[in-house]
Amino acid sequence: MAAVHGGVLGAAYLAGSSPVHRLPPHLKLVAVLGFALVVVATPVHADWAWAAHGGHLALVLLAAAVAGVGPARLARGLAIEVPFVLFAVLLPFVAQGPRVEVAGLALSESGLVAAGGLLAKATLSVLAAVVLAATTEPRALLAGLERLRLPALLVQILMFMMRYTDVVAGELARMRVARESRGFRGRHLGALRVLGPAAGSLFVRSYERGERVHLAMLSRGYAGRLPGGPAPAVPARAWLAALALPLGAAAVLATGLLLG
Repeated sequence: MAAVHGGVLGAAYLAGSSPVHRLPPHLKLVAVLGFALVVVATPVHADWAWAAHGGHLALVLLAAAVAGVGPARLARGLAIEVPFVLFAVLLPFVAQGPRVEVAGLALSESGLVAAGGLLAKATLSVLAAVVLAATTEPRALLAGLERLRLPALLVQILMFMMRYTDVVAGELARMRVARESRGFRGRHLGALRVLGPAAGSLFVRSYERGERVHLAMLSRGYAGRLPGGPAPAVPARAWLAALALPLGAAAVLATGLLLG
């Protein structure tokens, strides 16, 4: 199997042949975006909000099970949520309104509700994004963005950024091995005299390589747009399968609104 490039996204990809893997990438992007919008639209202060989030969580876990994405992979993907967690922890302390005592601390009641809602919505959205990244190759994600009419220039910038993340990381690793083979140990502030020029050298090397690649592209007829064939037609059953997640989440939200 060929290596999958793309830095962090490439490392997150889990090769497989599940129904979720086989869905066109632009349909999966639409499904995850639609699901996130429904989750965000769920009222925070409604009495049934947590029941709705429980239904949303069940839908995401079902999609992950169908895709073969295990709990360990989902848990690792939640690491990106740390900034939201820190912000949510501060909300009960800084928010205004009636206070409630929790473990000897006087916390804002509205802050607790807002923090819980923020964590729930962020967690559900991140879980959906983890399933997307685990079932879609980085290059396929970019093709999906282009199929959704994202500006071609922006797609190309993302493409080169993902490709050269691996290139720059490899160059950085070689420079680190070269330093350590000469006895370098960066354990004190004096190491900055070595690491500073090394960072500058890495930038110059990356810039020069980018220039060489650009000249090579121009010599091969590049005129601002990468070549690509006609987009294949998407059958209706693929749309139904992809939209099952956001439509299911919308049904949960609608049920809560009607019964609440």
